Amino acid sequence: MCGIAGIINSRPLEGNKERTSLSRQTLLDMSAALRHRGPDAENIFINSSGTAGLGHCRLAIIDLSEAASQPMRYMDRYTIIHNGEIYNYIELKDELLKKGYSFRTLSDTEIILAAYDHYGEECVDHFDGMFAFAIWDEKEQELFAARDRFGEKPFYYSFQNDQLIFASEIKALWSAGVERKFNLQMLFNFITIGYTDNPGRPDETFYENIFRLPAASILYYSSLTNELVVEKYWDIDISVQNKKISDNEAIEQFTDLFSTSVNRRLRSDVAIGTSLSGGLDSSSVVATVSHLTSHVSLSSFTAAFPGFEKDESRFAAAVARKLNLLILSFLKQTT
Repeated sequence: MCGIAGIINSRPLEGNKERTSLSRQTLLDMSAALRHRGPDAENIFINSSGTAGLGHCRLAIIDLSEAASQPMRYMDRYTIIHNGEIYNYIELKDELLKKGYSFRTLSDTEIILAAYDHYGEECVDHFDGMFAFAIWDEKEQELFAARDRFGEKPFYYSFQNDQLIFASEIKALWSAGVERKFNLQMLFNFITIGYTDNPGRPDETFYENIFRLPAASILYYSSLTNELVVEKYWDIDISVQNKKISDNEAIEQFTDLFSTSVNRRLRSDVAIGTSLSGGLDSSSVVATVSHLTSHVSLSSFTAAFPGFEKDESRFAAAVARKLNLLILSFLKQTT
């Protein structure tokens, strides 16, 4: 988990007194609001013309070196801030190396930059991961941002006064001076029917003029034209398939997909741990991790609720015994 924040101004720079100051201090204030998301490093970037400013708080997982810190520059043209992980970055790196790209880090973040340079906005079609990132293109004076298919990583923004302000959390926007004004319709829906989202407006939040980038969406903003475009790049295919396969074929395909998915998520330069509730999903994940990392000590964490009717800690303990997990930590909550 990392924290990203940014301010992009349209040109001309002068003439709009209502616009937030794009200054080092403003970016530091935004980053300070996100520091809990990334305690390992904190850096900012402001381009020479003062049209773009980016801030990043890093939680280092892949390539712990200083070279992999962000905001990250690439080809003297692009600058990126990234929250999340591209799980298939090794496979993508091999493809991009064959296309003539070179890399100075072992990070997944640099892969995003090369993929964007090569594939453009279609780079998101190549990513297997959870992510929210923003890339500033100095040549085109344009920001490209994207969020993963299921919206695992957050991205909030405000677009007003010829300026785009964005961050991982709303409170970072407040630190930049964005107004806290309640969206009364959203508040009414929450109080009356418990809605926390607007089904017809996936970008809407509880505050006016503050929006979320919807899952599986990309965002373009040009500082030259002051044009903001948000588009959906993916949707799940729910069409009925007529192809029939046997139970054994289904088991084989699922096992391959599931094992590949879990294995990619084990790529890390820090210690690996798992969450284990005792239910089917987490038990399957832990069993697969245990099989794939039989030579590694595995830590598993479980929340227990003594006396609660649906407490599953006994199932988690049974799984731990079966798999010979070396560490099983219980976080107990009592009434």
